[in-house]
This record gives sequence, C-alpha cells and structure tokens, in this order.
Amino acid sequence: MNFEKSEELYKTAKTLIPGGVSSPVRAVKPFPFYTVSADGSKIYDEDGNAFIDYCMAYGPMILGHNHPVIKQAVENQLEKGWLYGTPTALEVEMAERVKGMYPSMEMMRFVSTGSEATMSAIRLARGYTKKNKIIKIEGGFHGAHDAVLVKAGSGATTHGEPNSPGIPTGVTEHTLQVPYNDIEKMAEVIEKNKKDMAAVILEPVLGNIGPVLPKGDYLKELRALTAENDVLLIFDEVITGFRLAPGGASEYFGIKPDLTTLGKIAGGGMPIGIFGGRKDILELISPSGPVYQAGTFCGSPCSMSAGIAILDYMKEHKVQETLNKRGDIFRKMLSDVVGDKRPDYYVGGLSSLFVIFFGGKPLNYQEVLKCDAASYMEFFHRMLKSGVFLPPSQFETNFISLAHTDEDFRQTAEAVEKNLI
Repeated sequence: MNFEKSEELYKTAKTLIPGGVSSPVRAVKPFPFYTVSADGSKIYDEDGNAFIDYCMAYGPMILGHNHPVIKQAVENQLEKGWLYGTPTALEVEMAERVKGMYPSMEMMRFVSTGSEATMSAIRLARGYTKKNKIIKIEGGFHGAHDAVLVKAGSGATTHGEPNSPGIPTGVTEHTLQVPYNDIEKMAEVIEKNKKDMAAVILEPVLGNIGPVLPKGDYLKELRALTAENDVLLIFDEVITGFRLAPGGASEYFGIKPDLTTLGKIAGGGMPIGIFGGRKDILELISPSGPVYQAGTFCGSPCSMSAGIAILDYMKEHKVQETLNKRGDIFRKMLSDVVGDKRPDYYVGGLSSLFVIFFGGKPLNYQEVLKCDAASYMEFFHRMLKSGVFLPPSQFETNFISLAHTDEDFRQTAEAVEKNLI
C-alpha cells in the first residue's frame, strides 16, 4: 500500500499539533494514516487505501460508518438549527428512551463526552455521601480528568500518584486502586477507608485493556459489598452501554448500580455523554441541588436527534441480539486460526467485542501487561498492509458493527492466519 499523502500530512501536523495528533492513541509510529471517508465496515485514507475497520471510532459506530438513519436524523436537525442554548423536547424524548432501557437511571443529565460524564458522576457521588475517597480498578479508564488519571498498578491500599505531570498530588490522594476480579482486596480497602469512602467506579467489563471479563459472581459480590458499606457503585458503561444488551452491562449481568455513565453509542457517533441513577442522588445536581454541573453543549440537538434515531433503530431491529450471535461466530473463527498458529495466545471478548491477547487469558491489568505489546504492534502494521485496521494498541478493544459482513470476517481471518507469526 502507498501511504505518501499520510506521511506528508503527519510531517506538517507535527509542526502544528502536539505529537501531530489530537489524541495520543492515534500517534502510530512511524506515522498514522489520515482518513478521508468511511462507509459501512470500511474506512478510507488520503492515499486511496481501504481497510476493514474494527476500531469503529473506538466503539460508537455500532451500526457501521455513515449509516443512513443517523445521517438523516442529523440532517433533519441541521435544517432547524444545531445549537440553541435552551431546553428542547429532544432531551425529554432521549431521557425517556434511556430510562426505558436502564431502569436504574431514574434521572439523568446529558453532557458532551464520556469523560465529562464520569467526572460529574464522581463529583455527584462525593456530594451525596459527603465523603472524599473513591476506588477505581487498576487499568480502568474513566476519561482524561485529574481524579482518575492515576497510575494503574499502584498499591491497592496506598494513595494514588498522578499519572500525568500537571496534576497536584492532592487531587489524586483520595483515589485508591484495587485489582479487577479481586473481591477480597476490594473488601479490605473499603473496610480500611469506610468512614471516608464515597464510591467505587469501574467498567463492568474492562474495555480499555482488552476486554477483560468479570470472573464468576464478581460483579454481584461487588454490588453486595458496596451496598452493605453504604458506598455508591458507579458503572462506567461508556464502552459497554447499549452494546452488550439494550440495557448494557447492567442488563447483561443483572446488576443495578447507583450511578451509571454512558457515551459513544448513545449519540450514534455524535458527541455525547450521560450520567444518571437514583432519583435521590440526581436531584442534588444544580439547579435542583448544590452539586454543580453545566455546559453549553449539554443536550446538543444534533446529538439528541442522533441518539433517538440509533436507540429506536437498535430496538426495532434487535441489533444487540444479532451482533452478539455474530460476535460469537467471529471469535470462534479467530480462535481456530490463533489456536493453530499461536496456541500461547488468547482470543477474548463477549458480545460484539473481541481482542487477540499476545499472551494467556488475563483476569486483571497486571496480567494484561504480560502480553507481548511490541509483537502486537508489528502484527498491527502487517494487518494494516493486508487491509485490516485494528486498534493500534494491545490494550484496546476491537469492535464489530452491524455493517460487517461474512466476507469481512473471512478476509480478516485469512489476514490473521497470514500475519500471525
């Protein structure tokens, strides 16, 4: 494949944008490809190359790129205007749909990103409980705001250290960490800090390092443990929301958290985040309560229109049910290939999520770190030259969409067999 235009664009970008990219994961060495368009399961770059896309904008394109239903909803709204700074009926309609799928979200607030949703949920949890400490899972990612940018892998019972310069230690000293799938360590940390423990926030399925799945009754035991100790449980479903089931991981695993954060799919690819939960907690959000949250783009009409369109479409066409079955089929295809070529590697995932771990089956972040990330990146580049775009990191989830075809799966399996050394 020829990548000359992308290479030249990257040279210019580095003189104008830090690292040449607007988000670090896009900084693929020696240079990333630059996208010009996308449609269905394919993404196209400036040099005319086409790739089967399993990155899918890191999750939101569950129907595929450029879906006509989403496009039409946004176009219809653009005819009426795209930003008002006033309430709209669209917010009410969207909230009714989300509540119908997530009964635990009795009230909610719309924001612009998943990061904003988790930041607001944590602030709300602290405001409600009048406590300061939170627990996050090692390796869990909840956005790029200060309180959760804590070194993964630090001691579970010690104060976290900032994972980025520019974050005062005072901001993260109340953020504790516990390994995923370790209910005993979670109980130990909660007991030690119970007097000042506001909440536990976690991805029910660790989506930013895998996915890594919960073991046994881990989530049910966590729900019971937090309830017994008056600690709020926050499910960060920015990745799993509306994907594992219409009601996300909450429905899939049968767990009712106190607060939930959503994003990505909920906007059909438009900027969106949602945080919600129990009414008695949400009523503390300004202006009905003292916990402040605001934003000009909260409840953006285009995002609301796209969100209503995609949720209605997925419900009518039972998209999650279809994708869950297709995900099982595709993971079996990959497992057969990988098992023959590299039996020491593991194909993981569930629903429409998958990953090839360049190592054994991991149960937590520390075990994921044992994977051969360098060999994965070599594999990534070989797959790209074979016309398959995987996320450019061993520590990211792959996504299938409704637009992926049997032929896409066949070509991908052949490319994996060819490129897995």
